[in-house]
Amino acid sequence: MKLQQATAADIPLIQDLARRSWENAYADILSKEQMEFMLSEMYSETEILHHFQNPYYHYYLIQDENNESYEGFIGYEHNYEEKTTKLHRIYLIPESKGKGFGKGALQFLNEQVSENKNNRIILNVNKYNSARKFYESQGYKVYDEGVFDIGNGFVMDDYLMEFLIH
Repeated sequence: MKLQQATAADIPLIQDLARRSWENAYADILSKEQMEFMLSEMYSETEILHHFQNPYYHYYLIQDENNESYEGFIGYEHNYEEKTTKLHRIYLIPESKGKGFGKGALQFLNEQVSENKNNRIILNVNKYNSARKFYESQGYKVYDEGVFDIGNGFVMDDYLMEFLIH
């Protein structure tokens, strides 16, 4: 596995990987209308360019070195809160799950967080997303929950999770 820092030139790839992941992960959780709305809002070129302009926000592409294919990506923001990095996005295409890419990406994130003098990682996960079990297996714990209005009559119903780096 190799992590490659993404640039604005990678936006179409990020959008494609997000769509492929979401169509699998959220098929039984979100309506098609909500999925399309969220993908068009959260993964628009304008939105991702805005992230690239934030010096604390980083995207990395997850690559399988054996066949040089892109398996997913991770997007996180240092100093989201005091000494806290927010994992905004980590998505893998369905055929790459269970191969250690997610675990490797979280280990990479832990190193990046430590190097940037943060000691906590937070994330939101949909209450019905099986990814919660994966995060718990990696030491993340639920510390709260919330329902967030995202517009167009849709909400995100999430657990808020954290990982503390000692």
